Amino acid sequence: MLLKKLTNASGVSGNEDEVRNIIRAELKGIADDIRVDSIGNIFAEKKSRKSKYNIAITAHMDEVGFMVKGIDDHGLVKFTPVGGIDSRILVSKIVLIGNRKIPGVIGAKAIHMQKPEERKKALNIDDLYIDIGAKSKEEADKVISIGDYISFHSEFTEFGDNKIKGKALDNRVGCNIIIELLKKELPSNIVGVFTVQEEIGLRGAEIASYHLEADLIIVVEGTTSSDVSGTEPHFQITELGKGPAISIMDQTSMYNKKHVEFIINTAKKYNIPWQYRKATLGGNDAGKFQHAKSGTICISIAVPCRYIHSPISVLSKDDMNNTLKLITKYIEEISKGGII
Repeated sequence: MLLKKLTNASGVSGNEDEVRNIIRAELKGIADDIRVDSIGNIFAEKKSRKSKYNIAITAHMDEVGFMVKGIDDHGLVKFTPVGGIDSRILVSKIVLIGNRKIPGVIGAKAIHMQKPEERKKALNIDDLYIDIGAKSKEEADKVISIGDYISFHSEFTEFGDNKIKGKALDNRVGCNIIIELLKKELPSNIVGVFTVQEEIGLRGAEIASYHLEADLIIVVEGTTSSDVSGTEPHFQITELGKGPAISIMDQTSMYNKKHVEFIINTAKKYNIPWQYRKATLGGNDAGKFQHAKSGTICISIAVPCRYIHSPISVLSKDDMNNTLKLITKYIEEISKGGII
């Protein structure tokens, strides 16, 4: 399964090589042209003789993770986050360090060694270390170095009612959807854009936006689903199994109202379940694409994922498949006669 291959790959922001290689190999012989820019973004073009429209569909390749910042005398590794990570979830998690994927376990002072006041506070990154089984700094230095990237280790698993769990579903699910779209014969000129460094400030998108000449940009994301116990309905940003989530606005973008309405009407026409993304927190690459050059129309469609930015996220295969279906029908409807 392609999504399994994508999620199991390591691709912390700034170190997306493994993911990029998988995508390029998958699209060989499918895209008419594949190129990589200086920062590492992929542009995969597929042309159509039937359309004058140029549509870009984009998703980011990178994931949150860590970087080695030091090794103490006992061979324990100190690290710093890359992207937004909740330090409360990290103790006892398994990670892989560097290109050699050295396994390690995130540890902290044992609970029975902590003072009463320490037990009342959530641990932060500075309280943690990674144990790679080394006896000393000298031994650890043989296999890892300062600056090595660190990714979560989490096996992809299908379980329950058509659910998937794995790391980096934000946003390997978006990459998976774009690859599947490029395999189709769509009635438009399509360029799939796989960006880097989204999790640390939409950096790849900022560079990519100056390479693109598009009439419309569709941003495909994995977004927060908080339909869990203890969360009031109005705080549930999205719900698993309710279909792709369509954004109206977020912290980086105001989405084109005409296109928001058009894609909702498309979902209704083809009986595709959909939902609003009921939050304005966060943002995505549209924040850079929307106002580059003279500006480009952007729309954001997301697959709901529980527990994003953690070692294990969960999504519904139905939501993923319906997102693919909705974008396909949206492009087909646009090509019939023009909302662009």
